[in-house]
Amino acid sequence: MTTNPTTRSDGRRTDQLRPIAFTPDYTHYAEGSVLITWGETIVLCNLTIQEGVPGWMVGHGSGWLTAEYALLPRSTHTRTPREIHGLKGRTQEIRRLVGRALRMAVDLTLLGERTLLLDCDVLQADGGTRVASITGGYLALALGLHKLIAAGAIPAESLRPPIAAVSVGIVQQQPLLDLNYQEDSQAAVDVNIVKNSKGEYIEVQGTAEGQPFSPAALQQMLRLADQGIETILALQNEALQTML
Repeated sequence: MTTNPTTRSDGRRTDQLRPIAFTPDYTHYAEGSVLITWGETIVLCNLTIQEGVPGWMVGHGSGWLTAEYALLPRSTHTRTPREIHGLKGRTQEIRRLVGRALRMAVDLTLLGERTLLLDCDVLQADGGTRVASITGGYLALALGLHKLIAAGAIPAESLRPPIAAVSVGIVQQQPLLDLNYQEDSQAAVDVNIVKNSKGEYIEVQGTAEGQPFSPAALQQMLRLADQGIETILALQNEALQTML
């Protein structure tokens, strides 16, 4: 199993990302707001900064970060009903993933007793919504925290090194970077990787859908992910320079 320049259904190479773009300040009221477009996937990331923390944290002088995630009804090929009678397991799992990942992007002990609430709403889904939420969510988080830093409310060290995520997988025995919906639905292996700009892994979330995969295949996918995340971090940095 090797990575080669074979083109895919959308014309990309096996090691090529879909186009990624960030629109800052997409909404007026959120402390940090970024619309991320990742191929045909579109996610709106809004950060709310609230005074106070959950009851179990009161009095410790530390902050908290949590995330919410939702597919809007017509973000998918057929209408996805609103989850008004309780969250589906997939929704809960993605919310936890986004929250875990982005807590690594901030030093909560330097925030004071504030809560960072990140809403990730999928306007259009074509694969990779969770990695788009993490990648765009970091920029929304950075925008909001930079305002507190500029006001002298928190130290600059509150914001840790940037974080980005990407999907990789194996489709028809071929390792691929950044799976779209069609590829993801056919994948024998699906892996989501989260890393920071120091090259450290934050989460490696992988599943074999058909048969187990070898250590060599995992290494190939990790190399693809490393390459992709390096490119995404550069795009993040470029976008952040224009936002601040």
